Order: sequence, then C-alpha cells, then structure tokens
Amino acid sequence: MVFKRFEINHNGRDLIVGDVHGYFSKLQQALDAVQFDPQKDRLFSVGDLIDRGPQSERVLQWLMQPWFHAVRGNHEQIAMEYLDGLIPAEIYADNGGEWLMNSPKDLQHEVYAVLQALPVAMEVQTPRGLVGIVHADCPQDNWAAFRQALTDDRLTDVERGLLRDEAQWSRRRIETEDETPVQDVFYVVVGHTTVDESASLGNVMYIDTGGWLDNDFTLLNVSTLQW
Repeated sequence: MVFKRFEINHNGRDLIVGDVHGYFSKLQQALDAVQFDPQKDRLFSVGDLIDRGPQSERVLQWLMQPWFHAVRGNHEQIAMEYLDGLIPAEIYADNGGEWLMNSPKDLQHEVYAVLQALPVAMEVQTPRGLVGIVHADCPQDNWAAFRQALTDDRLTDVERGLLRDEAQWSRRRIETEDETPVQDVFYVVVGHTTVDESASLGNVMYIDTGGWLDNDFTLLNVSTLQW
C-alpha cells in the first residue's frame, strides 16, 4: 500500500505529530498532557519514527495500536534499504541505525515487515476539508495528481521510486521559500525539516519542531490546524 485514506472522525480528535526518532516515552508524555483518549482520538505521524533515539524498537508496539497511523519517512526507507543490502552499514549507522543493525534477525524481519506496510502518503477528511500527510513534501502542485501517480499501476518501479524519494527527502519548497499552494487539498502536513516552531508555506505546514532533540513535540489538531 502506497496511499491510505481516513474518513472524518466524528467521535474525537485527530492529531498529527512531527518526527519522533525513537523518543516514544516523550511522545507519550505529550499525549498525556493533552489528555489524548485512545478510545476516540487518533494520532497520525509524518514518519521518521525510528533512528537516533533510544527507543526505536518500540515502533512495533506503537504501530500495532489501532489509533496510531504513520507514513513512511526517509528513515523508515533507509532502514529497509539497509536490510535489503542496498546501502552500506556505515551510512545507516551514521543516520542512527545502529539499534537495528545490532538487533536479532527475527526483530529485523518484524521491523521490515511493519515498515514496508506503511504508506508513502495519507489523507484525512476533516470538517474543514481534506488534509494530506507526507513526510517531506508533496512533489506535485496538485494533491489529487500526486495521489493518482502514487497508485498508478502503469508507473515503472523507477518512476515510482523517484516520486517516493521526492516525497520522503525533498526540501526544495522550504529552501526556496515557495508559498505556492498545493491544489485539491485544504492543507498538507509534513515533517523532515526541523523548524523552531510550526510554520506554513502556502498550505504546506511544517511540524517537526525537534521533539526528538531538546524541544517539544508539536501535536497539530487537524480540524483546527492549531497546536
């Protein structure tokens, strides 16, 4: 699955969190502080759940929760590529992957299967319109076209890989301060690039506020676009 859609949550809140990078206890504290209710609330992630932090192996437990949903970030992608033998061990280690490199083979297989199942992008219906979630950026100027391209069976593996790479790695928009809005979507929420505080360019919102560093996690309410 490369794309996933969620209907409106009529019973509770939908929150989106920035990059976690293995700091799951700190994330739980942030959820407790806003009285997150797993019986009716949902938590969405922009990806990069793993690497760099001390609790990356907890990704398995979190992704088993019915209220938690994530897209695949570049760190999930390079973890899979390391296990596939596509990138050298030293490169993955430099990116914080020693926890997985030193894990038992059966755990590595479990992690791979869970990460492989993550979509590249998600969309959530809200009272104010459709909110898209992708790790780094929407690589096209139209969300519907991006969705269609991701799910187009006519794409070659190379073409789909290039599209995925842009979605997981691109910093073009924020580096060029491009405020051109993405069409056919109310807002797009991304992480990947650490910012001092949540910020928007057009209708693309950056919410990786460095909760995995010394800052706080941003929990964005998708209905109000406030945190």
